[in-house]
Amino acid sequence: LLLMLLVLPGCKQKESVLQTTSGLENISRNPVSVSGTRFVDSYGRQVIFSGINKVNKDPKMDYTDIDSTGTYEKLKSWGLNCIRLGVIWDGVEPQPGVFNEKYLDKLEAQVKLADQNGLYVLLDMHQDLYGVSFGEGNTGLGDGAPNWATLTDNLPHVRGGVWSESYLISPAVQKAFDNFWANKPASDGVGIQDHYARMWQRVAKRFALNKAVIGYDIMNEPFNGSTANAILPLIMTEYARLFAEETGKILTEKEVLAIWTDEEKRNGALSRLQKAEKYTRVFDVAKELNQQFEKTSLQSMYQHVADAIRAEDTTHILFLEHSYFGNMGISSGIEPVKRKNGSMDPLVAYAGHAYDLLVDTKNYNNQSNSRVDLMFTRLNETAKRINVPMFVGEWGAFYGNSEAMTNSAQFITGLFERYGLSNTYWAYYSGIDKESYFSGAVVRPYPPFLGGILKQYGFDHLTGEFSCAWNESHTVKAATVIYIPDLGRLIKESIILTPEGNHPLIQSIKDSKSGYMIIPSSGNAIERTVKFKIKPGET
Repeated sequence: LLLMLLVLPGCKQKESVLQTTSGLENISRNPVSVSGTRFVDSYGRQVIFSGINKVNKDPKMDYTDIDSTGTYEKLKSWGLNCIRLGVIWDGVEPQPGVFNEKYLDKLEAQVKLADQNGLYVLLDMHQDLYGVSFGEGNTGLGDGAPNWATLTDNLPHVRGGVWSESYLISPAVQKAFDNFWANKPASDGVGIQDHYARMWQRVAKRFALNKAVIGYDIMNEPFNGSTANAILPLIMTEYARLFAEETGKILTEKEVLAIWTDEEKRNGALSRLQKAEKYTRVFDVAKELNQQFEKTSLQSMYQHVADAIRAEDTTHILFLEHSYFGNMGISSGIEPVKRKNGSMDPLVAYAGHAYDLLVDTKNYNNQSNSRVDLMFTRLNETAKRINVPMFVGEWGAFYGNSEAMTNSAQFITGLFERYGLSNTYWAYYSGIDKESYFSGAVVRPYPPFLGGILKQYGFDHLTGEFSCAWNESHTVKAATVIYIPDLGRLIKESIILTPEGNHPLIQSIKDSKSGYMIIPSSGNAIERTVKFKIKPGET
């Protein structure tokens, strides 16, 4: 970064070097840990992550992007402070017990580029439809487990109209998960899940000393397997009851199935479930059965992998996701993993995802804010229940410049502000900054570092007003940092910092119109607030 620290007009520069430290200069010297429900850096500040997913699913590209530092400079200029970097099991362990160190070298090179440009990295062990046996390159169909670790018992693979429907209708995909949860032996006699844990251990060994890495997302969107076949009928039966109450018509099982397997008819069904109370009535009937899977098979796998990782790395955070059905807003039953002595592992975070059920369809413009509000509220509730930080690993999947998608993105980022949630948007692609939902919602003012504990923050896209309040700690000497997308649109006369004293400084980002407001520590245990306005205009 080319640093340009400027005292705003009329301000006095009294602060010491320590007090004005932004922590942005080299993140690898500023590792992140956990304190209760907060992420904290080595200065003791609360960290709010706002980032993006970078997941390459293409085996022809060795599952890695061809990036230059310019890519990461762009991410930095957009205010992002982390990436969720995809790791593919097939890339790490192409043959049983054989690890591809060249692939790990490429991942490490990506982490280094991120570090050099001020971005933290969450390593995400990604899968879609279990493994590469069900994939066709970088299409979103099938990635994760190698062929040798995909045991289908010769059952057929069935595709749906939307790629993710194969979770629910493909016997091969479901059996592959069943055999994984059962730890069925691979060709070498070692259990599939044992292989998975050892593979994670190898990854942890490589990155154990890398302080730019936040931690490890143990499995992307773990799916229940064939037990899901007992969940769907519950949901469809309850929908049929609601439909009958509202219309007087009794739907047959075949008719209900036809509704939920047809994109247009499903859109109509979801329009009946716009309100959260109706949506929860239909989907919460599956809560107990889904949580039973999470509390047994999923929790057991998390503990298995956690034990393997902790044998090599005791300092990075373990990120736990709910099951596939948790993406729909069904409350999760997961618990933190434990250390060998039986105590709760102090370095655990909840990395839930949430998408409206219209995602990946042509009707995504019609998503319901009420349903989405419910989903993120429940993510926050689960994090509070198990007393760990909340990190929304995936959300969005918007494409294009529609006003509806921009409004939806602004609504969701407003929920992040309401709950103080960290997040990584799904997903990066070239030209994303030209999309209105991205420039008009994802890129926005927010506080990546707070010299204490966040109370509230928010940005009004209509008025351009930003506000933030935090309880500053007398033990935290590093500055609070607020990202500003366009310093030229900052109305300096509108800045109000209370209590007065150490005034904000401005730090620009190299070759960019964006930058940071640096608010030096007061050195006292007090509540502080800052407010300012941004002139209207494109971000």
